[in-house]
Amino acid sequence: MDNLEKYKGVIPAFYACYDEQGNISPERVRKLTEYLIGKGVKGVYVNGSSGECIYQSVEERKTVIENVMEVTRGRITVINHVACNNTKDSVELARHSEEVGVDAIAAIPPIYFHLPEYSISKYWNEISAAAPNTDFIIYNIPQLAGTALTMNLFKEMLKNPRVIAVKNSSMPVQDIQMFKTEGVEEKGEFVVFNGPDEQFISGRMIGADGGIGGTYAVMPELFLAADKAFREGRCSDALVIQNKIDEIIYAMCECRGNLYAVMKEILKDRGVDIGSVRAPLEPVSSADMEKIKKCSVMINEAIKAFG
Repeated sequence: MDNLEKYKGVIPAFYACYDEQGNISPERVRKLTEYLIGKGVKGVYVNGSSGECIYQSVEERKTVIENVMEVTRGRITVINHVACNNTKDSVELARHSEEVGVDAIAAIPPIYFHLPEYSISKYWNEISAAAPNTDFIIYNIPQLAGTALTMNLFKEMLKNPRVIAVKNSSMPVQDIQMFKTEGVEEKGEFVVFNGPDEQFISGRMIGADGGIGGTYAVMPELFLAADKAFREGRCSDALVIQNKIDEIIYAMCECRGNLYAVMKEILKDRGVDIGSVRAPLEPVSSADMEKIKKCSVMINEAIKAFG
């Protein structure tokens, strides 16, 4: 258990990068990677929900992580989400992740079928075994996966020496405190990431070591500013920034287009064009453009004030 410091901080979830035909664009993957490095983030979380992983093939996901790694070259932490809805593909992505040198792999539980906990732990452990020299992060997002990380399942997974963290995207911040306490008691050192962006500071307050989030990449300056204020003990300042972040998130969610499509449009305005989203996710519409411009202005004004 060494060098867990590299996981502690602001880690944006990496967006899917497409060309004009809707195919993975290696060039745009590399551009987004360099952009985020330039913003000073701790790392990137690749091929997760924000990466539209459930709509991509194994080979596409390999292409994405290969191009991320080509750019990072050890400058930031790289976590690759490898879960597919079957063990074989997940194992292949885990094996490949270790081959290209990621810092950690992560996985949600299998979705759709409600599996018993011993099947879920077997699934995770088989994925982890395919990357025996790579850290493993459990991704708990019950509202989408349909399965929650219970304390019994968590304790079973702590027996795996490669399990070093939980990315916790359940809504109760108390879960962060529970996973942190149990993880540290069992391993001496353990990392918990806050998942819901709207409660980043709440999560940090109750014990999260940092955060991984889907809106970080569109406004990394604000999450970095909030995190800095928290680390410096300026909790009232951190709360003000968090409230502004939430206001921006709510405004982005008012659009008809999918949230990721909206954020990609804002990124384009910031000089980083990574395409749109993959169907059945809804692209932005002409009716969204005025709201998107408003969101872009909100972000720029907040960065001037806090970033």
